[in-house]
Amino acid sequence: MKQNSSLLDRCLPHPFVSVMVAVTWLMLGHSAELFDFTVAILLGLIIPKLIQPFIVRTPNIHWKHAVKLFFVVLWDIIISNIRVATQVLGPTQNLHPKWYRVPLDTDHEHVNTLLAMIITTTPGTVSAGIDQERGDILVHALHSDDPENEIQDIKARYEAPLMMIFNVQQGESA
Repeated sequence: MKQNSSLLDRCLPHPFVSVMVAVTWLMLGHSAELFDFTVAILLGLIIPKLIQPFIVRTPNIHWKHAVKLFFVVLWDIIISNIRVATQVLGPTQNLHPKWYRVPLDTDHEHVNTLLAMIITTTPGTVSAGIDQERGDILVHALHSDDPENEIQDIKARYEAPLMMIFNVQQGESA
């Protein structure tokens, strides 16, 4: 821990975790009595302090870009669910599954991990792994007539915003 950290940083090393612990306690207790609030506050102070060595500080992110990306991914998940449902329920000979590699513009750990997660959570695509040596992500698509177009779509819709969220330049690493 830093020598010159503030009292607030020492008491609340992870404010988000503190709030989540307190809210979870209140929700599990199904009660809003003074005792439950007191226990929630104490747990919210004690538990994050105990687990402080195991939690890595979240990097500074641009929240405006993060919220925008959240809604882009949410929209894509909804549209992909509909598209995959029609593809799966339709004739299977119309499916054109493909494997392709999405080249990465950075080796920043957070950007690449989140990109792989977004690809996997969007129905119809699965990321099979990040190849750090090759600098790409192996992706399987349930249906793809134009893998190159899908690669450019992934890079524009997800990778570029992730790089803006973490303020990462092309070729930069974590």
